[in-house]
Amino acid sequence: MAVMGFLAVANAYAMRVCLNIAITQMVRRRPRSAADDGACPGGLSVHASNDVELAGFDWDEETQGVILSAFYYGYIVTHLPGGILAERFGGKYSLGLGVLSTAFFTLLTPWTVATGGATGLIVLRVLEGLGEGTTFPALNALLARWAPVSERGRMGSLVFGGAQIGNIAGTFLSGLVMGEAGDWQSVFYLFGGLGIVCMPYVPLRVRGGPNTIFSRSLGQSAVRHAPPRLMPRLTLQRLRTLKGVIKDSILCYNDPESHPFISDQERKYLEEALGSSRSIHTTAIPWKAITTSVPLWALVCAQIGHDYGYFTMVTDLPKYMTGVLKFDIHRTGTLAALPYVIMWISSIAFGWLCDKLVKKQYVTITNARKTFTTLASIGPGICMILASYSGCDAQTVVILFTAAMGLMGAFYPGMKVNALDLSSNYAGTIMAIVNGIGAITGIIAPYLVGLLTPDSTLLQWRLVFWITLVVFIVTNLVFVAWASGDEQWWNASTQDPRKDKNAQAIQDKQTQSDAEAKI
Repeated sequence: MAVMGFLAVANAYAMRVCLNIAITQMVRRRPRSAADDGACPGGLSVHASNDVELAGFDWDEETQGVILSAFYYGYIVTHLPGGILAERFGGKYSLGLGVLSTAFFTLLTPWTVATGGATGLIVLRVLEGLGEGTTFPALNALLARWAPVSERGRMGSLVFGGAQIGNIAGTFLSGLVMGEAGDWQSVFYLFGGLGIVCMPYVPLRVRGGPNTIFSRSLGQSAVRHAPPRLMPRLTLQRLRTLKGVIKDSILCYNDPESHPFISDQERKYLEEALGSSRSIHTTAIPWKAITTSVPLWALVCAQIGHDYGYFTMVTDLPKYMTGVLKFDIHRTGTLAALPYVIMWISSIAFGWLCDKLVKKQYVTITNARKTFTTLASIGPGICMILASYSGCDAQTVVILFTAAMGLMGAFYPGMKVNALDLSSNYAGTIMAIVNGIGAITGIIAPYLVGLLTPDSTLLQWRLVFWITLVVFIVTNLVFVAWASGDEQWWNASTQDPRKDKNAQAIQDKQTQSDAEAKI
């Protein structure tokens, strides 16, 4: 499940972010003097006439911000329905259909822009968001059924780290394709086509034998632990045949209980590792308990901070490189992809470290989540500020942005898997609430950046990064104060234990009063 979830997230993110690079070539740019306040030298000729119109659409920064944020209007809508459906019917269906619809709309992008302009593109991006909004709730529902507590850091980092691979592919390949092909339309044909072609790989949990990719990649760790690890086994033989892939997609299962081919040894291990907290619940979702849970709202705050900083970087870093640093499209695609390479590597490393600390009992689960979330909040915020004060020193700026995204990888073993700690039975619903509310910043951040950077100067961008740092600090303080890594009572009970204690206290008091009355 972990590998297939990783590929699904990578596929979805590549289709989501390719517009961030493409839009730098879609819009009409005018020459600007290097003497402008905060402008770096380079780029367009300063001697060109202001009346000369360059090829592209005449969209100002505010319009570009609306286009880039339109995706998240649809994205937040399908989170909650996707989470509920994933818990009731299984995560593979909502995940697969969501990725497929996103791929279809990505293919339609060039035609939509040609016929409908900015308005058509905005509507299409909303539709893409509707399809992709089910991704994380569905994955969380699947992880809750396959990932024990001791492996959540690594498995969560692997699955959610697919976002960075998608960002890498989306930014690097977009710059490469546009640089070679000379047009932006090719980008959407490429990623839309890949999304449809790779669709059969998305919902699989592939079976295999002892000679597997993961058993070799995990090394001695995979050999020492018995029964077999929960990481999916991906045989080279099955990858070589399309027939095997299609067969496995049909035989995909959402949990160990319904999987007819899982070994008794592995099923027993899963049952023991997941414990009694993993049950197939038939009662209604405890909405009141969930919506009044303090640790849940602390997690929501952390998600808001993460998403605001992350979306600011993902959506607008290419614009910073072309508008401020004056990089050409090929260089922008390459260097904008570098931070996500480091973030992916660091997320795996932080996930391993977090699990190790928890397993050795050096820290509690609660403190581990708080520590890694703090590192992923304060570190990137400081690096962004330093980058904004590095001026036109492109090398230093790229290094600092790369360090910022690398430290942001600690979010995955921190707050990203915290929903699984709070409730494994309602993991899809919890992720829908948390990720859905956090995704609202995907609407706010690009639009706000467009308003604050009409001329795309260093001084204007510096304000953007200061706001990001403040958001990081405030949301992290809330998470540190009220977050929890403990399972919440409403995960396996319909009755608040505090009410049971109060009722027992009242009963004891009444019994004592009756006894005193008899005396």
